[in-house]
Amino acid sequence: MPIRCEIVSQDRIVYSGDADMVILPGGDGVMGILPHHTPLLTVLQYGIIRVREGSQESVFTVAGGVAEVQPDQVTVLADAAENINEINLQRAEEARVRAEQALKAGAGKDTDSYLKIQAALKRSNLRIDAARRYKRAR
Repeated sequence: MPIRCEIVSQDRIVYSGDADMVILPGGDGVMGILPHHTPLLTVLQYGIIRVREGSQESVFTVAGGVAEVQPDQVTVLADAAENINEINLQRAEEARVRAEQALKAGAGKDTDSYLKIQAALKRSNLRIDAARRYKRAR
């Protein structure tokens, strides 16, 4: 019996379907979720979510959020998430360059803008790494 998985970002449903296993970048490390898992609530780190169903695997980037696990369902409420097949590598690299230039320009380290730039850099690096690693394997 599969487990239901839903990945929702702030603006859309990124994935909704059944899975044999869901692998999440939890607050305490990477965790594998199988059907009938003990209920759990975890903070998500920047990382990769892998949803396995049979021999198929769907891969998503996630930039923070929370995951609620019930015995029959995994619900991910992500700050930002996307399927790796949707990643435009050129745009991600351009975003990384912009963020690096903004950091070099000297935004104050105590400002909100500095934290936003750091988050943008972290997210663009995650997207580039995921696209290079997982798109080749498919």
